[in-house]
Amino acid sequence: MHQLWLIPALPLAGFLVNGLFGRKLPKSAVNAAAIGSVILSFLWVVKTLLALGPLETPYIERYFTWIQSGLVNVGFDLSIDRLTAVMLLIVTGIGGLIHIYAAGYMAHEGGYYRFFAYLNLFMFFMLVLVLAANFLLLFVGWEGVGLCSYLLIGFYFLKKSAGDAGKKAFVVNRIGDFGFSLAMFLIMAGFGSLDFQTVFAKAGAAGNGVAPATITLICLLLLLGAAGKSAQVPLYVWLPDAMEGPTPVSALIHAATMVTAGVYMVSRSAPLFNQSPAALEVVSYVGLITAVMAATIGLTQYDIKKVFAYSTVSQLGYMFLALGSGAYAAGIFHVMTHAFFKALLFLGAGSVIHALEGEQDLRMMGGLRKKIPVTFTVLVCAAVAIAGVPPFSGYHSKDAILLAAHAHHPWMYWVGVATAGMTAFYVFRAIFLCFFGTYRGTAHAHESPLVMTGPLMVLAALSLGGGYIHIPEYLEPIFGAVHGEHDQTLVAISVAAGVAGIAIAWLFYVVSPGLPDGLARIFSGPYKLLYNKYFVDEAYDAAIVHPIRDGSTAVLWKGVDAGFIDGAVNGVGSVARAVGGGLRNLQSGYIRRYAAWVVLGGVVLVAVVGFWGGVK
Repeated sequence: MHQLWLIPALPLAGFLVNGLFGRKLPKSAVNAAAIGSVILSFLWVVKTLLALGPLETPYIERYFTWIQSGLVNVGFDLSIDRLTAVMLLIVTGIGGLIHIYAAGYMAHEGGYYRFFAYLNLFMFFMLVLVLAANFLLLFVGWEGVGLCSYLLIGFYFLKKSAGDAGKKAFVVNRIGDFGFSLAMFLIMAGFGSLDFQTVFAKAGAAGNGVAPATITLICLLLLLGAAGKSAQVPLYVWLPDAMEGPTPVSALIHAATMVTAGVYMVSRSAPLFNQSPAALEVVSYVGLITAVMAATIGLTQYDIKKVFAYSTVSQLGYMFLALGSGAYAAGIFHVMTHAFFKALLFLGAGSVIHALEGEQDLRMMGGLRKKIPVTFTVLVCAAVAIAGVPPFSGYHSKDAILLAAHAHHPWMYWVGVATAGMTAFYVFRAIFLCFFGTYRGTAHAHESPLVMTGPLMVLAALSLGGGYIHIPEYLEPIFGAVHGEHDQTLVAISVAAGVAGIAIAWLFYVVSPGLPDGLARIFSGPYKLLYNKYFVDEAYDAAIVHPIRDGSTAVLWKGVDAGFIDGAVNGVGSVARAVGGGLRNLQSGYIRRYAAWVVLGGVVLVAVVGFWGGVK
């Protein structure tokens, strides 16, 4: 056995050390436990993959029977195949760099040990999710990363907006998780197992006994779960608010862990989705709508982290477009390249925020390329990667998705190309507002320390060259070849859209910086719609949040709780108090009154006995 359990157990050990003893430990010891555990986990992943070789078939380690009741038999089983291998390297590798960066970023924050304990716990649950050999164990990791997102997004719990954002993420994800739970019940009922190998073998077998409509329903419920974790329409609203957490949390959630869980789960469940073309069609539509909607919102935002947050939502939409087009390998390829450049974008934004003593508004930046040159250089590397400029990483994975979309539905390719142009525009808009022109802020900018810039430089190298890691070919034994002929004309069009987006951003924010405000005044209606994020949060508040809250207040609290339950309890108390008050009057202390009561009682007793005897 290759002891797969050690991969998640090492970050769990870091969580236990810092969670139990971190308050009394120096920061160096907290760092050693938190960062060291993740690096050791990464090294164990590398060692295991080297020992396992090409992984032509999944490698499984079965440890013990976890749940056994009637026909239900679920083991605590961990598994590695090529898909798992890619995800493990992303989670532990990028996660390790984020941990190192966080040591510098969080150096002067309170709750230092608590932050790293949560970060390690996040890593533990994500690794359990990825390594799980059955749906139920995957769901444990799934729920765990949801819990940790709540803890980390709301880390600054004294700040109301942070607490609200953590609760929002938790509640929205519960909606998706409910769908995932129902899907597992249907899988168990239909296939008699939750084990991946068993379920997928039966799903691919002719006459598996499960109705096509049931498989479609299972897939749609799984998609609902994935939409919650990976922030797809209509459950994307939690992710932009997640920016209330510390910047390393934003990078970990957006790049290496939580939001990739939905993409991974759908890819893992490919044998089920392949049996339901209707479900795949829904996946592609959800992805495309999400990509376009988030990209248009990103055009108008001024908080540097929120610009990149909507970029994440949009790029996740690209991944779901790939999955819905049947190009699972292309989707996972984009998961990897996105992990490189999105971690770099967020950590680079954190470096800017660190340099400006907490400022996040792009309107209060400008001219910083000479003040923080390392941060500027690495962010440009991330920007050209996400914009799809050849030969950098995003170019390879983005075009694999667009070609697959063209093979699926040609019109989806054209919508994807327009989205790519918007992506290039809003990312370079942020770059130009931040680093070009004149400085508009008040803080004294300074470059970040090496503990922060070191991971940025590693991520910059991966963002530039990561596209040459041939993930689609590596995953071909699992998913088959990526659909879509490599049409040079289609590739050139998508590249041209990205270059056009960069050029327009340069025109708007460097050459003619007054032009955007003028256009915003001319097209004030569409601009306000995008700036206010289509008023989706307000619509959800009006249609769902306020009715539930007001109904709970009027009916459950004032009606049921205060009116009925408290009324009944208080009524019993009032009666008891009244009776007690009456009986208390009997205890006056006067002997004459006691004698009168005795005589009266005797008369009543004689009268009752006499009456009863007469009746008989």
